[in-house]
Amino acid sequence: MSGRWRGRLSLVVLSVVVAGICVRLGLWQLDRLAERRRVNAGLAGRLAAAPVVVRAAGVLADSLAERRVVIRGAPDYGRERVWSGRTFDGTPGVAIVTPVRLADGSAVLVDRGWAPSPDARTVDAVAVREGDTLDVVGLALHAPRARGDVDPAVLADSFPYPLASLVVQWLPDGGAWSTSPLPVRRWPAPRLDDGPHRGYAFQWFAFAAIAIGGAVALLRRR
Repeated sequence: MSGRWRGRLSLVVLSVVVAGICVRLGLWQLDRLAERRRVNAGLAGRLAAAPVVVRAAGVLADSLAERRVVIRGAPDYGRERVWSGRTFDGTPGVAIVTPVRLADGSAVLVDRGWAPSPDARTVDAVAVREGDTLDVVGLALHAPRARGDVDPAVLADSFPYPLASLVVQWLPDGGAWSTSPLPVRRWPAPRLDDGPHRGYAFQWFAFAAIAIGGAVALLRRR
């Protein structure tokens, strides 16, 4: 076998290996698509369930995560937190996270939504207030562990009253914007789509086809 044929054969083997890797990556993306659909189906069922009325922080346990809840209480604006670096449609802003006191004296952290902020760190706290009593229909969520300023587990010792273990994201059921002087944009409900996995899978399969086509072309050359 000539050196030219050995080099060509090496390229063919390399093309087949690359094609195999691409096929495996495409199958992996299809597996992720199937898993996403299973998660979305479970979440859709939880979102469709009747909202749970929460009158005590202890009721808002992990079993209510990703469920709609109803909260009525007095906001503690003095202990409000600002979640910096939150954009909406490409516009810089912050999320307003407010403790809402319940009838039993405990509280729930409520993510009231997004407010515009040029520096994405500060906002006029008085301008985003919404009144002395809040009626919230929201989604109970685990707090992001990397954000201690909105994590009940981290903040519990700094509050003079019991704090629920979950954060409630106020949904736009009653309107997308608040009625405060500086309107707060409610976060939309989670999107239950397929994500990019199908497209990524097709891309990997296309790369595999190109690699195999290249190998065939090399073998057919005289």
